[in-house]
Amino acid sequence: MIDDQDTGRALPERGMPAEQVLDGIRGLRKGDRPTHGGRLFAYVYDPAVPGLDELAAAAHAESAHVNGLDPTAFPSLLAMENALVGAAARLLGGGPGSTAPDVVGSVTGGGTESLILAVKAARDAHPEITAPRIVVPVTAHAAFAKAAHYLRIALDLVPVDPATLRPSAADVAAAIRPDTVLVACSAPSYAHGVIDPVAEIAAVAAAAGVRCHVDACFGGWTLPWLRRLGAPVPPFDLAVDGVTSISVDLHKYAYAPKGVSVLLHRDPALRAPQYFAYADWPGYTMVNPVIASTRSGGPIAAAYATLRHLGEDGYLRLAGATRDAVAGLADAVRGVDGLRLLAEPESTVVCFTSVDPGLDLFVLVDELTVRGWHTQPQLAYGELPASVHLTVTASVAPRVAEFGPDLADAVAAARAAGPVELPAELAALAATLTPDALTPELVASLAAGLGLGGPATAPGGSAPNATVNALLNAAPPALRERLLVEFVGLLQRPTY
Repeated sequence: MIDDQDTGRALPERGMPAEQVLDGIRGLRKGDRPTHGGRLFAYVYDPAVPGLDELAAAAHAESAHVNGLDPTAFPSLLAMENALVGAAARLLGGGPGSTAPDVVGSVTGGGTESLILAVKAARDAHPEITAPRIVVPVTAHAAFAKAAHYLRIALDLVPVDPATLRPSAADVAAAIRPDTVLVACSAPSYAHGVIDPVAEIAAVAAAAGVRCHVDACFGGWTLPWLRRLGAPVPPFDLAVDGVTSISVDLHKYAYAPKGVSVLLHRDPALRAPQYFAYADWPGYTMVNPVIASTRSGGPIAAAYATLRHLGEDGYLRLAGATRDAVAGLADAVRGVDGLRLLAEPESTVVCFTSVDPGLDLFVLVDELTVRGWHTQPQLAYGELPASVHLTVTASVAPRVAEFGPDLADAVAAARAAGPVELPAELAALAATLTPDALTPELVASLAAGLGLGGPATAPGGSAPNATVNALLNAAPPALRERLLVEFVGLLQRPTY
């Protein structure tokens, strides 16, 4: 008989002791990027608050087996969910005493789910429109494209000014058609961290009789605290006339564990088409406010505990630390010849590009990784150049002084290494290959040539990725999509 106790199989022939199972998970985790310590500028949000992880884990455990499918069976979960919605509503311009006193909302599993539901509610509010459309800036989160794809809605993209990185309200107005059911904008945008002209966009949407959704999932929780600290944050939330819904992720700058987001609607009538109900079968009548039916209460309880523990004073303090970290990182970028801030920071993002042909951003990203800084490369799009994105959290503040010297050193190393030069055949493929022409054999050959042999060498992984990013950067978006689908598909294979 084969001894499979230490092979990593999820279903061994004989059950394993609990501590051995946990040791195996800890061993697997050693290959992950660091979730704490202020050196990972994407994917995770760390406030560096002692004891918060333990509190959230304990709260999660208390409600992990509670099922959000039926709120009447588990009133504890309903109470926590309503409290989270109320907190988000008060923070984002709604609730008693505001211009949006009748705000209602739902807790979802993440920002993408919130956006899909906002689009669904807008679509289903107009059953008479047989070919609905939504209007979004090109800088809007890709989850809008996902929603359009899933819900079979046309996506009308509005360009942004390459200098301000914002859409104009006039261009949004021009894109609205009789079949448009939703207009969206960002506060702030993920890629660059800038706030769209929400008031102007909401006004043109209202004039056309169209819903306006504000995607504040990424950094919207921090904007009100930054405003309290004196930052010139423009109007962006439910206090703005014409804004009909807004979403904010609590697992980002509310620092709750993943995944918890809140979707708010200005009034119950706007939320009503978000629900799915079905009684035409012999089982229980299904009524779901969100996409999932069964939902663990763990993430909701963890978010509830996090907000209660940190409080308004805690979030104000964390926003101040984040603001200072953003300023310090931006100064570090300004201090290096050959780099330019793509946008002056106004939220929680530092985004920069290269203005030196001899300084390859993708090589720079790899050099920063070698020095322990995990950044996020962004590919060129239209008139927008390739860039490096830094999502800044409160935990970064103590590390800012280390970043400047390391950035300068990484830039020097990247210049010495020189830009990536794609092999001629790869460059030709990127310029001429169509997505439909990708065969399994060609994908396997490309992957082997790029060194994509396992999870550690996936695009965005810990191994050098400059050549992979250079290839993707040279390809048009449709080919980028297909290449990444195929590359990730090579990695996601069963372990037997």
